[in-house]
Amino acid sequence: MPKTTKSGKPKQEELPGTIKRSGAKAQRTFTKAHDAAAKQYGEGERAHRVAMAALKNTHEKIGDHWEKKKKSGPSDEQAKGGVTTNRPTKGGVNAEASKKHLLDVAKQLQIRGRTSMKKKELVEAIQKANDRKSAQARKSTKGKSKAKV
Repeated sequence: MPKTTKSGKPKQEELPGTIKRSGAKAQRTFTKAHDAAAKQYGEGERAHRVAMAALKNTHEKIGDHWEKKKKSGPSDEQAKGGVTTNRPTKGGVNAEASKKHLLDVAKQLQIRGRTSMKKKELVEAIQKANDRKSAQARKSTKGKSKAKV
């Protein structure tokens, strides 16, 4: 199913939650990449993975949403290697960013002990914090949809 309207705008009901909570540029990046991949490969997991890869190239996950990176490029070793590699992804954390940037993100997410962490530990802590924030956002969204019924 296409994720964009005939006018090219993202269909909000078709977007994953973290992307719904993100800016218009992140939504457009995901939907255009998804629709192009769905045309080429068919609807399904592969189209979704292509769209997420495109989003991760220009955005990073911070908490429960995606924010534009200062510099576009692969976000982790898996993204660098492409489709033929099989390394764990970092869940949208820009593992290629500087330690200073990761410390700033960790501060924004209120991660304790961040100043004594190594870069790899910061990436893991941010990934866990992002997962927690997304889970909390899903819970609060479910509660709101039940309240409307």
